[in-house]
Amino acid sequence: MAELADIRDEYEFLDADDRYRLLIDLGRALEPMPEPLKTETTLVRGCSASVWVYPTARGDGTLHFLADSNAAITKGIIALVLLTVQDRPAAEIATADIEGALAPFDLRNQLSSNRTQGVPNMIALIRETAGRLAG
Repeated sequence: MAELADIRDEYEFLDADDRYRLLIDLGRALEPMPEPLKTETTLVRGCSASVWVYPTARGDGTLHFLADSNAAITKGIIALVLLTVQDRPAAEIATADIEGALAPFDLRNQLSSNRTQGVPNMIALIRETAGRLAG
């Protein structure tokens, strides 16, 4: 996947419809999440769409996340979130300013509230997992 800064630069110049298409394309580019990992345990609460996040701790202390959604635009938002944390050390993820990294995308004003309401829950789940594994 592209770097978050490159995506942000492209996103800034797009109209609303093209922004939706960009998010959908980002979601399509996510690493596939195997169906058996989509369980009640990996389900993110508070999302209008179904969202699953599965963290994997790697031997080098980094975390790798698999994630999926049953909604195309939501899946694109997940891709943006993962770009801020994917394959980074758990301690770094636990303290990362994920919201700050996503702020230039102005998702709250670009998308309906039901598309973005679960984002804080997803970020909290990622931080909680990282904090547990870092500490």
